[in-house]
Amino acid sequence: MTSRLVARLISALIRFLTGARAIWHCRPEARKRVYYGNHASHGDFVLIWSAIPLALRAQVRPVAAAEYWQKGKLRRYLISRVFNGVLIEREAQNRQHDPLQTLCQAVDEGASLIIFPEGTRNTDDGLLPFKSGIFHLAQARPQLEFVPVWIDNLARVMPKGKLLPLPLLCSATFGQPIQLAAGEDKAAFLQRSRDALLALGEARSQEPH
Repeated sequence: MTSRLVARLISALIRFLTGARAIWHCRPEARKRVYYGNHASHGDFVLIWSAIPLALRAQVRPVAAAEYWQKGKLRRYLISRVFNGVLIEREAQNRQHDPLQTLCQAVDEGASLIIFPEGTRNTDDGLLPFKSGIFHLAQARPQLEFVPVWIDNLARVMPKGKLLPLPLLCSATFGQPIQLAAGEDKAAFLQRSRDALLALGEARSQEPH
């Protein structure tokens, strides 16, 4: 009960601080999906998670870096008890489990995931090349839908090194889901999924704010 209350308070706080709004170009559905977005701050997955309807949110688990979220009691509490995150060791020498198998297990247990295929935070307006993990997950679980989510302005609202947010509006735009096509290779899928996310960002930049 306490963790659920904390989760709702965090979601409300994010919306209050950023004026965040969700823009859906697909229907929110209770099915296994991977929400993948551009990555500019540690608040990215919280914004996506908060933008998903409450009825679906409990089944959505962010994929997060273990070395960051296991530092300190508060971070450990938030990622494990509030967000039910899937922790991945980014450094190969620290891994006790295969990251792909960890993600597949979460999906097999009924979860949808939030991931950031760039693999690291990017402060530029564009996208870094996607890491191959998103393809291997699609290949291992071809029934999964991959939903691009463009996060607009969060890096400016919560800039690195600043304690207080700036008064700018944020949005999370959910695009049409894609799936791995029969015979589609890694390069083609990574390019197609990246292009789908970039297209959302370009469309948002052309809209009046």
